[in-house]
Amino acid sequence: MSTLLLQHADLLVTMDTQRRKIPDGGLFVRDNEIVQVAPTAELPATADTFIDARGMIVLPGLVNTHHHLYQTLTRCIAQDSVLFDWLETLYPIWARLTPEAVTVSAMVGLAELMLSGCTTSSDHLYIYPNGCKIEHEIEAAVELGIRFTATRGSMSLGRSQGGLPPDSCVESEAAILKDSQRAVETYHQRERFGMVQVALAPCSPFSVTGDLMRESAALARACGVRLHTHLAETMDEDAFCLQKFGAKPVDYVASLGWTGDDVWHAHCVCLNQNEIALFARTGSGVAHCPSSNMRLASGIAPIRAMRDAGVKVGLGVDGSASNDGNHLLGEARQAMLLQRVAQTFEVSETSKVSRAQRSAGNPGAMGAQEALEIATLGGASVLGRDDIGALAPGMAADFIGYRLERLDFAGALHDPLAALVFCTPPKVDLSIINGRVRVQDGEIVGLDVAALAQRHNAISRRMLRGE
Repeated sequence: MSTLLLQHADLLVTMDTQRRKIPDGGLFVRDNEIVQVAPTAELPATADTFIDARGMIVLPGLVNTHHHLYQTLTRCIAQDSVLFDWLETLYPIWARLTPEAVTVSAMVGLAELMLSGCTTSSDHLYIYPNGCKIEHEIEAAVELGIRFTATRGSMSLGRSQGGLPPDSCVESEAAILKDSQRAVETYHQRERFGMVQVALAPCSPFSVTGDLMRESAALARACGVRLHTHLAETMDEDAFCLQKFGAKPVDYVASLGWTGDDVWHAHCVCLNQNEIALFARTGSGVAHCPSSNMRLASGIAPIRAMRDAGVKVGLGVDGSASNDGNHLLGEARQAMLLQRVAQTFEVSETSKVSRAQRSAGNPGAMGAQEALEIATLGGASVLGRDDIGALAPGMAADFIGYRLERLDFAGALHDPLAALVFCTPPKVDLSIINGRVRVQDGEIVGLDVAALAQRHNAISRRMLRGE
C-alpha cells in the first residue's frame, strides 16, 4: 500500500456536487483512491510521495468521450470538405492501416490528450483492415497509463449495399459480433477504478445495417457494456436516413433500441426539441465535438438546450483528421464560446433591450465553470462512470495541475478557473492517473516524444503514398 500527498495548491477545484474551491488545498491518496480533500493544514503530515503544488490550480482530470485515434496519421486532408466528401476522400487511405499504425497513432493521440489534461479517454475504432484489432490501441493506452474506454466499432454496409464506405473497408456482421464479444470478454474491467473498459460501437446509420445495430445492442446488454455511435451529425445524414429508412436518424436508432442510460451518441448537431426530450427522458448521453463540427461545417449542436433539458453531455475532441488536434481543455473553450453564438433573440426594433440582447448570441449561454463541469463530471456520466470526474473521498486518484504564473494567464490570476477556459489553452504541468504520476513538469514520464513522432510520421508518409 502506498500513499501520496499533494499539498499547497493555490486553488483546488473539486467539481463535485458541492463545487468547492479550496485555496491552499491538497489531496491525500492511498493507492489509486482519494482519501481526503482539504486545506493543506488539515491533511496528514506523512506520505510515501509528496507533491508540492504551489503556484498551481488543481482539478479533476478531463474526460474525452469521443475520438478516432488512428486519424492522427491523416491530419489536414480534405481541408474544405463536408463530412460525406471528407469520408470518401479518406476511406481509401485508412484502408492501408496496419497493426503498427493503429498502436503508434494511438500513442500519439493519447500522449497529446494527456498533455492537455485528459486522464480518461474513449476511442471509436471502426475500421479493421490488414489484421488490425482493438487490442492494438489498448496496448498503447496501457503503456501510457491513461484510463481508457475502447469502443469496438464496425462498418458492414458497403457501397454496393447502399452505404457510404467502400466495400473494402467493411466486415461481415458475423465476424463483427464474434470479435465484439471477444473484446469484451478479454479486456473489459468491471471493477471500480478499472483502467480499461470496452463498449460496442457500430459506426453510423450510413455505414451499418439495422440488423447489426439491433444485434450489437442485444450483445452489449447481455454482456453488461455500453453502446456508442455517431448520430445526427449533418443534414446529409438526415437526408440519407429519410431516403433509406424512412425516418430521421434519432427516430431510426430509437426504433432499434439505441436509447437508454447505457447509450451515448457523438455529435447530435441536428436535434430538435422532441429528440432532446427523448434523450433526457431515456438517459441517453451526447459526446459534444465542437471543433470537429466547425471544421466540417456541420453546424452547432444545441448543447444549451440539451443541458437545460437534463441530457448528459460530455466533450470529445473527435478524430484528429476532423479536428487536427487533441487538446481537450481547448475543446472546453470551444464548447463555451460556440454556445454563446448559438443563441438568438427575437426582439422588435422598438423594444427596450440590452446590448447583449441585441447581439447575435448570448454571452451568458455558457461560462467557464460549466464548460469544465462538462469536461469532467459530464464526461464521466456519459461514459457511465461514478468513480472519476470529481475530487472527493472514494473517487479515483485522477487529477491535474496547471501552473498559473505563465504568460498565457498574465492579467487573469484574479480568477484562475476562468483563466483555464478563457485564455489560450496551455499544456498541463502535472497529471496523476490512478494514483501514478504520468506527467511531471509538462513531460510524460518515460516517453520519448521525439522518437514517437518520428516513427508516426514515417508510417503516415507510407500510408499517404500508398506504399
